[in-house]
Amino acid sequence: MSNTIEKALQRKKAAELEAKNIQQDNDGTSDIEEKESAAPVGATSTPVNTSPPQNNANRKCIDIDVGALEKAGFVTLHTARTQINEEYREIKRKLLANAFGALSQTINNSNIIMVTSARPSEGKTFTAVNLAMSIAAEQDKRVLLVDADVLKPNVLKTFGVNERSGLIEYLLGEVGELGDVMYHTNIEKLTIIPAGRSHHLSTELLASKVMHDTINEFSNRYPDRVVIIDTPPIIGINESAILANFAGQAVVVVEENRSKLTDLQRSVERLNPEMAIGFVVNKALNSSESVGYYGYHYYGYGKGK
Repeated sequence: MSNTIEKALQRKKAAELEAKNIQQDNDGTSDIEEKESAAPVGATSTPVNTSPPQNNANRKCIDIDVGALEKAGFVTLHTARTQINEEYREIKRKLLANAFGALSQTINNSNIIMVTSARPSEGKTFTAVNLAMSIAAEQDKRVLLVDADVLKPNVLKTFGVNERSGLIEYLLGEVGELGDVMYHTNIEKLTIIPAGRSHHLSTELLASKVMHDTINEFSNRYPDRVVIIDTPPIIGINESAILANFAGQAVVVVEENRSKLTDLQRSVERLNPEMAIGFVVNKALNSSESVGYYGYHYYGYGKGK
């Protein structure tokens, strides 16, 4: 009899504990609109949080292995000065000057920067990620990296992170708020919107009023924010031509000794002539360095063709 009573008490205790856990879960799982906090004025804290991001009810988070990126040759957020850091500092200075300087008054959505290439595999995602990382190191700027290469998304893969819901799910109305696909990271000033799953109507979705309104929100909601959009290659892909109508600046990535002049001309023709357009030449042999060194250089920045 005593065994029976003891077992009954154990079952009752287990049931009470389970009910308590369920109540705690329910208290923390309500739908909450994602809000980005404003950048603190005069912030001086390090841009990298070495602890994993806290995945609570208010924030969707991605933990980026910064050390692995550095080993792979990306921009570093540590104190060391590297060649690639200096190259992307030079590139971003020109982009930021056009986004927030005198020329910004003549460019629509000057803080929206699309990164593309004429053909696949010329390094556009590499460039988009490095620009985002470099801008995230700024003291007074925040950066939103949007993977709009909905045909072949590569941003999360570059960061070593599994794919998840993103831009396409939002445009389809499958998530209620843009914040549902906006992921904060352990890099303090970097936020990411993944591409999401592929869809046969991606061209129409990117051309929709929802996308137009989303771009306007990107551009105007936070005055200190830069938006980097990784787009598909520009030649023969309708999605890139559509996105070019939204962005104020375009960075066309060119691989030295591979990209053809005719391809570059066709690329510029498919861009909005009111944009500020520049070129990043990657894998460019630098004669001032040892033989075999390849760098990343920025050329031809100006409004129009």
